Amino acid sequence: MMLKLGVPSKGRLMEQTFDWFGRHGVTLSRTGSDREYAGAVEGVDGLELVLLSAGEIPRELAAGRIHLGVTGSDLVREKLADWPAQVVELAPMGFGHADLIIAVPACWPDVDTLDDLDAAAAAFRRAHGFRLRIATKYHRLVRDFLTRHGVADYQLVDSQGATEGTVKNLTAEAVADITSTGETLRANHLKILADALVHQSQATLYGARGADWQGARRSALAQLCARLGISPGDLA
Repeated sequence: MMLKLGVPSKGRLMEQTFDWFGRHGVTLSRTGSDREYAGAVEGVDGLELVLLSAGEIPRELAAGRIHLGVTGSDLVREKLADWPAQVVELAPMGFGHADLIIAVPACWPDVDTLDDLDAAAAAFRRAHGFRLRIATKYHRLVRDFLTRHGVADYQLVDSQGATEGTVKNLTAEAVADITSTGETLRANHLKILADALVHQSQATLYGARGADWQGARRSALAQLCARLGISPGDLA
């Protein structure tokens, strides 16, 4: 009857998550080698640490296999359709900040806004006979954003590697990607559209609506929320 908390399994996101919980009196630690996905918890009875990749955590929350999870708000919105019906946002954590933006070649002098992009996309299709390609890993977020802003005549193409390089490699004409400083975009001769901030992401603690919150798990959740100074919302 343990309450399962999913945390990113490596890198700076894991370290910052451990630090955040530690500042609230909950000690999370990795046990064993870096190849082992085992962890320990001190400070809350009945809480089990589960180490997962950040990209896995939204799916595990939606399935109810973990009760709580720390991951980027961009990943939750991208991977879960109608995400508020599946998870509860319990606490923005103040780190892991990144912006999902749309960028075009810096050499496009007349394309600085979404309206400009819409006009350029229409002109591109007339000239080339196919839609302007936007490379991204965030198909749901970008498609919904462009639909809301009336941009048409484009197609999203999947980016498996470095998204910023797709324009140089001639596999896309524009990109939609996560950036913190914009330096990598500028290094690849791309500019961010002035009004194309799709989502401002940060690490966030979520609760799973579909998980089993009965018995001792409810008590563990109350104890954890008291430590963190947050409300469990409508989870329990």
